[in-house]
Formats: sequence, C-alpha cells, structure tokens
Amino acid sequence: MSRASYVVGVGMTPFSKPSQNQPYNEMGKHAINAALKDAGLDYTHIQEAYAGYVYGDSTSGQAVLYEVGLTGIPIFNVNNNCATGSSALFLARRAIETGAAECVLAVGFEQMSAGALKSVYSDRVNPLQRFVDATDSIQGFENGVPRAAQLFGGAGRAYKAKYGLAPETLAKLSVKSRRHAVNNPYAVFKEQLTEEQVLASPMIFDPITRLQCCPPTSGAAAAIVCSEDFAKKHNLQNGVLIAAQAMTTDTDSAFTGDMRDVVGYGMSRSAAQQVYEAAGIGPEDVNVVELHDCFTANEFISYEALSLTPEGTAEKFIIDGDNTYGGRVVVNPSGGLLSKGHPLGATGLAQCAELVWQLRGQAENRQVDNCRVALQHNIGIGGACVVTMYKQVQP
Repeated sequence: MSRASYVVGVGMTPFSKPSQNQPYNEMGKHAINAALKDAGLDYTHIQEAYAGYVYGDSTSGQAVLYEVGLTGIPIFNVNNNCATGSSALFLARRAIETGAAECVLAVGFEQMSAGALKSVYSDRVNPLQRFVDATDSIQGFENGVPRAAQLFGGAGRAYKAKYGLAPETLAKLSVKSRRHAVNNPYAVFKEQLTEEQVLASPMIFDPITRLQCCPPTSGAAAAIVCSEDFAKKHNLQNGVLIAAQAMTTDTDSAFTGDMRDVVGYGMSRSAAQQVYEAAGIGPEDVNVVELHDCFTANEFISYEALSLTPEGTAEKFIIDGDNTYGGRVVVNPSGGLLSKGHPLGATGLAQCAELVWQLRGQAENRQVDNCRVALQHNIGIGGACVVTMYKQVQP
C-alpha cells in the first residue's frame, strides 16, 4: 500500500425481504446519496465508481449511478459472488493508494428473488463446477437440498469430525445474531430466538437448521474512499483509515478433501494473515468484527480462520461469550448476514458501513465500547475472499 486511504462516507438502505424491495436502481441511488451526505460531498467530487452486483444485466452499475448524476466518470461493474461488495471496495481503495484517483465511490446492490440461490444460465459451464465436483467427491450429493447448505453444512461436519461440535453451540450463533440485530434499524430479522427454537426448526443439512441459514435479501450500501490530501483539502472530519486490505482466491488445497477449504477457510486464513502483517496489528487487538456468517457453520470456522481463537477452540470461544458484548471481541454487532440479511452485492459494503459507524462511535445501541480497530471478512464461493482492517485515525 503506497498511499493512505480513508473511508469518509457510508450509507445503506434498510435490507428487506425480496417481496418488499424497491427496484435496484432506487436502492442504489438511496445508498449513494446517503454516503455523499455522510461525507459532506457532492457527486461531482467522485472521480471513479465501482458498482457491485451478482444478479443483474450488464451495466446495471450505470443504471444506478445515472440516477445520481451524469458526469462522465469511469464506472466499473463488479461481480465476485458473495464477495462482490468488498471486491468493489478493494478496487476503490487500490485506485486511491496507487494515485489513480483522489475520491472514489464503491456501491453494491442486489434485487434478489425468493428462495435458494441458483444459476441463471443453464446452457454453459457452471463456474462453480470445480466446487460441486469436489463436494460430491468428499460427501456426496443430497437431492432437494440447496447446494449452498450442503457446502457450508459440509464444512461444519468436517470440523465436527476433527474436533467435535455440539448442535447447541451452532444454535447459540443464531441467537446472538438476533440479539444483536434488534438494535439495528437496517436489519431484516429482529424477532428474538431461543436455542430450542433454532434447533427445532427444520433440518436443512445436518448440522444446519433453517434458522441457521441467511435469508435471500434485497438492499444496497455504498462507501466513499479518498486520499489523505483530498480529505484535508475538503476538511473531512469523519474519515476512518483502511489500515490494511487483502484479497485472495483459492489454491490447490481447496479441492483436496476438506470441506472447510472448499468453502474458503484457506482463503480467509491467508487474507487475514496478510492483513495482520501489513497493518502490524494482530487479532488480539481487534475490537469488533463483521464476518461472513451466511450459515452458522461458516461463522464458526471463520473464528479460527481469522485467528480470533486458536484452531480447535472455537466452541469454547462461543460458550465463554468471547464473541459478543462483554467478551473479547464483538462479532457481527449488525446482526450479520443471518439477521441483517445478505443482498449479495451489497453485503461487503454494508459490513464496511457498520464498522465505520462503530469506529466513529455512531452505532447507537449496538455501539462497541472503546472501539479502535475493526476487521471485515467477506467471502464468495468461486472463489474470492476480502479481509479489511480499519482504524480510528483521522486524516
């Protein structure tokens, strides 16, 4: 990283069930305008834009940004499955740090359909075929069960086979998610749960029950990233430093027999280690984390992938309450993907928004005490992982 980059404005829409969403261009416009207002900037200050979405036709990014302004800037459309929003943020940060631009916008949006994720095109090679083949080779295939649940449920089974894992421990993650989400006005699900309710909900793919799966969601989020010189020139006071960021893809180990690696454990671990080394800040100094809890099993294995707790100790970490308020680190104060929702293209930027609010002390009833360092983790099967560290440092 050659130049410091700061997130100076964030915004998002309340996430919603697919049946209740606005059109994607309206959601995207709302998130961008909220980010501009938060930064105290006009759209004419934006020199480049990166627009992330998974389900949409080409140039949907232009359709969103044209609702805000027609200034002739470069607009890049980004699709990296569930890591799309963070991939857009990665490109925005890179544009600043390489000197290509002084003020850049990243926006993510998704207008999702109800039901499990599925491919749109059936007349060509499935980009996830390598992952499908690896999964089928390792654990077989169950007809009628969503593929994503088999992938992440398989990761939970792999962990259980190696270290042991009680069903009640995973259920605690859904309960925590709802408990955190009740204080988030942007979250979809705020009704409180008990462990008994989570475990009694229909089994989707052992060990994952229905209440341990994130819902299809619609929504949008945006972030404005700028250089230190730009922030000083425009007297921007709410900047949060991107202390380090790494993006990884799969290696051969993802397809050699461990379902944890099939769903990104190795990518996550590599990206996190790169970030800790680049920032000179270890996991023990992180106060708050927004991580990719598309299923409880993935939140569980991500604790160890991100070195928040040593390998083989995630269950104790949860039982001891070290993943919530009053513990060692607060994980997903927003409610995470499980309760806030998971509009694929927007997720990474919504995580960014939550962490910026936390570091500014603006998270209201979900505020983490003495919040100075924040970590973000966003993965997409296929595959991509982006890990970002933020610090409470003014430009």
